[in-house]
Amino acid sequence: MNAAIIFIILLVLMLTGMPISISLGLTVLTFLFGFTEVPLESVALKLFTGIEKFEIMAIPFFILAGNFLTHGGVARRMITFASSMVGHWYGGLGLAGVVGCALFAAVSGSSPATVVAIGSILLPAMTRAGFPKSFGAGVITTSGALGILIPPSIVMVMYSVATNTSVGALFMAGVIPGLALAGVLGGVTWYRARKFNYPRLQKASWGERIKAFRASAWGLLLIVIVMGGIYSGMFTPTEAAAMSAVYAFVVAVFIYKDMRLKDVPKVLLNSANMSAMLLYIITNAVLFSFIMTNENIPQALADWMLGHGLGMITFLLAVNVILLLAGNFMEPSSIVLIFAPILFPVAMKLGIDPVHFGIIMVVNMEVGMCHPPVGLNLYVASGITKMGITELTVAVWPWLLSMLVFLGLVTYWPAMSTWFPRLLGMM
Repeated sequence: MNAAIIFIILLVLMLTGMPISISLGLTVLTFLFGFTEVPLESVALKLFTGIEKFEIMAIPFFILAGNFLTHGGVARRMITFASSMVGHWYGGLGLAGVVGCALFAAVSGSSPATVVAIGSILLPAMTRAGFPKSFGAGVITTSGALGILIPPSIVMVMYSVATNTSVGALFMAGVIPGLALAGVLGGVTWYRARKFNYPRLQKASWGERIKAFRASAWGLLLIVIVMGGIYSGMFTPTEAAAMSAVYAFVVAVFIYKDMRLKDVPKVLLNSANMSAMLLYIITNAVLFSFIMTNENIPQALADWMLGHGLGMITFLLAVNVILLLAGNFMEPSSIVLIFAPILFPVAMKLGIDPVHFGIIMVVNMEVGMCHPPVGLNLYVASGITKMGITELTVAVWPWLLSMLVFLGLVTYWPAMSTWFPRLLGMM
C-alpha cells in the first residue's frame, strides 16, 4: 500500500511537468509528513551520509574534462584520424563518426557531450559530401550513446553511488560491451551505405594516417592515462577524473591552443551548472532510496518474485521492459538513481552479478537516450541538424533496432560484461 502511495505521488508530480529532482524531493517530504513517523533527524543524517561518498567527486571532474575537450579541438582531430583509417570503406564518413564517437566517449563520460562534439563537426561535412541528412543524424545520435558505456562514464559512477558497486570494476566491464556495440553500429552503418551506394573517401596514405594520429595523440593519450591509471592501481577512478580534468585543460589551452585562457571561466561555470544539477538529483534520490528501504519495498518485491517462482530470466526481461518504459519519460541519471535501489536487492537475491546488472542498466539507458519522447541524444541532435524529433526518430530506427538486439545479448550473456574485470582481478 505504501509503495503505491509513493509512486502515485511521484507520478502526479512528474505529470505536472515538474523536474525529476524536485518531484523526488517533494514525494519524499509529502510521504514523510503524511504517512510515516520517521524522525526528521534521521532523514537529515541519511542525507549527509548518502552524499559524502568519495565516488561522487568524480562526476564534476569528468563533466569538466568533457567540456574542456569539447571546446578544445580534440573532437576535430579524432574525426580526422578516424576518417584516415576507415574513410575509404562504404559510408566512410559515417564509419568515421562511429569511431570518432567511440574515441571521444573514452575521454568524456557523457553521451550528449559526445553527440555535440562529434556531430557539430561531422554532420555538416557529411551533408557536403553527399550523404542524406537523415543518415548522418542516425549514425551520430546512436553512436553518441557510447559516451555512457565506454569508460569513463558518469552514469556508471551514479550506479556505483546507488549500489556501492566498485566504479573501477564497472569501468572495466564497460570496455568489451562498448567496443562490441561500436562494432554493431558500425556494421549497420556500413551495410546501409553499401545498400544505397553512399559516397566513400579516397584512401589515405600511411603518411597521412600517421600525421592524423600525431595530431590526435594528445587527446588519445588521455584514454591511456585514465584506463591505465585505474588498472595499474596508480589512482582511483575519482582521482582519474581529477587527473583527466587537469590534463584536458592543459591540452586544450597550452598544447592545441584551441581555447584561450579567457574562455576558461565560461567552461568552469557551465560545468558547475551541470554538476550542481546532477548532484541535486543525487541528493533527492538518496532520500527517495531511504524511504523505499525504510518501507521495506525492495525486500518485499524480492520475496514476492521468489515466492512466485520467477527466476533470473523472467526478472531480467522485466527489468529491461521497466527501464525501456522509464526511458520514455526520464533521463539516465534519474532512472539509475530511482530504479537501482529498488531492483538491485532483487538482483542480488537471484544471484545476478552486481557489475553485470550495472552494465544491463547502462545499455538500457543508451537505448532510452535515442528514442522519443525525451531521448536526450535526439534533442541534442535535433539542435545540430535542425530536424524535428519525429523525423529524427525515423532516421535512427535501423541503429536503434540493432541496439535492442545488443541489449538482449548483454542481458543474457554475463561473460561479455564480467570477463575483462575478472581477467584484471577487479572482481
